[in-house]
Amino acid sequence: MPDMLADMTSYHCPVDGTRSAITALTWCCPVCRGPWDLDFTPARGVAANALAGRADSLWRYKEFLPLDTSAISLGEGRTPLVPLTDTVSAKLDFLMPTLSFKDRGAVMLGELARRLGPDRVVADSSGNAGTSFAAYCARAGLPCTVYVPEGTSAKKTEQIRAHGARLVTVPGDREATARAARAAADEPGVFYASHVFNPYFLHGTKTYAYELWEDLGGRLPEALAVPVGNGTLLLGVALAVAELDALGLITARPRLIAVQAEAVSPLAAAFRAGAEDLLPVGAGDLLRDGAGGAGGLLPDGRTVPGGGAGAGGVRGAGAGGVPGAGGNAAGGAGGVEPATLAEGIAIPRPPRARQILAAVRESGGTFLTVPEDGIREAQRDLAARGLFVETTGVACWAAVRAGGDAVRGEVVVPLCGSGLKTGMAASA
Repeated sequence: MPDMLADMTSYHCPVDGTRSAITALTWCCPVCRGPWDLDFTPARGVAANALAGRADSLWRYKEFLPLDTSAISLGEGRTPLVPLTDTVSAKLDFLMPTLSFKDRGAVMLGELARRLGPDRVVADSSGNAGTSFAAYCARAGLPCTVYVPEGTSAKKTEQIRAHGARLVTVPGDREATARAARAAADEPGVFYASHVFNPYFLHGTKTYAYELWEDLGGRLPEALAVPVGNGTLLLGVALAVAELDALGLITARPRLIAVQAEAVSPLAAAFRAGAEDLLPVGAGDLLRDGAGGAGGLLPDGRTVPGGGAGAGGVRGAGAGGVPGAGGNAAGGAGGVEPATLAEGIAIPRPPRARQILAAVRESGGTFLTVPEDGIREAQRDLAARGLFVETTGVACWAAVRAGGDAVRGEVVVPLCGSGLKTGMAASA
């Protein structure tokens, strides 16, 4: 194994404590098959006002990163922060090399793969992570196969192919796509560039918060709204907040406002129910949007409240969207995800659910869900302001612009992907 890996850290399982060297191509805990965490804590920090003159990319925060340099960097990071209202600003993370925030994590995983030297790389994605991995693997000279669900935006699949990656379209929902990629990941010599299971990705996305900290002169805003499917941006932000706090570089922690589409909102349902993990399969369909169900029972005997009907504005935590046995949150046939314009966060069973729920609660934050009409309206509103953002990327603005106590004070929303990836949403 190359010398450049000699001082690298190790993986550990947050559930059962299993450990693994990062030089092994083991993509998950072999005991529980859960995601890895990384044994990494920044040894020292650097003041925000001491960063002047460094590379104008996320690699300027090298003291805080498990890999402090990248031979395949495309200049990712350092995206603009622009005001939308007197209290809300937007970070334009669609102004990345592949037009989405996923470049933050993909360059970290791509650099790790380059150092490990696998025979090939596989990834699964609803589109944006796949285009990112395809680009950075091309940069690294690594063969790459990207698995995507049927129905993925043609603009995204074209971008994946353009970077030379092999594209595999998987029938069924996002979970079927993940299973196909994981089967390939178990083959010898394969590096699974999982933005969900590999913690290096989270240590890339955390630079979003480090940039805000620098832009705001060594502090963070009162609240950070974050779109949540698999939670890779939210968990990265939570990592950065914890690190900055531990190093004494911030005096106050922001609230985390997690945003999901009403059509697929399993985490919001679990949050409302007071659960530490996703609700049992079948419980969430009692909470789906418009169902107004009679409720159900959690394993500890507590009652799961029914979901209230409602249309129009943003709902507080508790919109449904957990697929039930033999069906899904929209009431369709089993194995088909509910339709939502926010395809990038349409994840019915996120593997890091426990960590996401804990991070939001520990921050004093909450979950908000947005209806499809709210997504359409937010996309049109941003376009009228000169910002062309994809439908998933506008979810946080859809939630925040509706107001409410959850979004009080100074708030930053990420605009995560370019509108060039999906085009404008069609009218209902």
